[in-house]
Amino acid sequence: MAVDWTQLPPEIIETISRKITIYSDYLHFQAVCHAWKSSIPETPNHLPPQLPWLLLPQSQSNQSSYRAFFNLSTYKFHSLNLPEASHHKKHCGSSHGWLIILDDSPSILVINPLTRRKIHLPAISSFPNVVSFDYANVGREYLLVNPQGELYTASLRQMRDGFLKKVVMSSSPLEKKGDFFVAMAILCSTGDLAYCKNGDGLWNVVENVRSFSEDVIYFNGSFYAVNKAGQIVVCDVNGNSPKVSLIETPRQIGGDLQYLVSSGDGLLLVTRYLDLDVEFDIFIYKTARFEVFKLDLNGPRWERVTSLGDMMLFIGDNSSLALSASGLSGCTGDCIYYTDDYSANNYDGHVGEHDLGIFKLSDGSIEPLPCYPRNSYSRLQCPPPLWISPNPC
Repeated sequence: MAVDWTQLPPEIIETISRKITIYSDYLHFQAVCHAWKSSIPETPNHLPPQLPWLLLPQSQSNQSSYRAFFNLSTYKFHSLNLPEASHHKKHCGSSHGWLIILDDSPSILVINPLTRRKIHLPAISSFPNVVSFDYANVGREYLLVNPQGELYTASLRQMRDGFLKKVVMSSSPLEKKGDFFVAMAILCSTGDLAYCKNGDGLWNVVENVRSFSEDVIYFNGSFYAVNKAGQIVVCDVNGNSPKVSLIETPRQIGGDLQYLVSSGDGLLLVTRYLDLDVEFDIFIYKTARFEVFKLDLNGPRWERVTSLGDMMLFIGDNSSLALSASGLSGCTGDCIYYTDDYSANNYDGHVGEHDLGIFKLSDGSIEPLPCYPRNSYSRLQCPPPLWISPNPC
């Protein structure tokens, strides 16, 4: 006797759905029939942390509003309608599954690619070093002041491409209605850190932390930023004015890029070393290796980490992420999954490879990501690939 699965009691359908651990599988479960979809929550709150998806570049010839994502859990590609991130927009980071986007306007858009929910952060024109903005001044729309007090102008495109390095958020902005969240931005132009709270109409600069612009992350209720030498500044912006404290570790010399990663109850420093290669008479930077350190506050000092165990790290333009590989398919522990987030000169239409891959901490070897086989040359597209954690909230 055949079983009509559409007639299962709603409570059984919901029980089965709670056994699902991958968000894309949950969507497929919802799509089986109307009865199944109506029996389970639209937003699954039981899912464990998800492996990030890789947002792939869009070719210049592709004028579609859809963007391709590579799902590391299933080794499959997903195509999502995301016109807001198409056609030469700049990605300015991803945080808690939300993508921060700049275009040829002062607007800073934050969008969840899965749910298409959107919010706007205060505009670029509201940063303290922006004196004025006027669309009528074509090619000189922005008037700014540099740290020396000198005025200069910038175009829409210059501000889109060169004003902000990265934006990270303390939490998903719509995780719960009325939740408090803070966004922190690194300014390329000055090396400043600036923040805004939800509901604010402007950005505020954190004073006296100009050099701490290598990376920033939200950790233990505050923002932690790192400088080139691996020294840390802690920015508590929960009150009416920021509270800043310095963790002055011994200087880390020789690395090219620094990243901060929250791992359990600890803070990791990931140092990236680059080599300069020549390909087709073009100079291209590529990753040579990584070193990982854990913060010991008793020093304070950075202790070298030789094994991540089952932990894996995801770094790049995204807010850096650490996940356990246990129970997750498509990934391997003791590895750093990385994308390129440096040197816009790599993306001037040259032929070559994006600098992304899987670095194995155990032996220092590098493997290609499965969606980007090595020696598969094509014209580099900007913005480069970006990790985004699928988040239905």
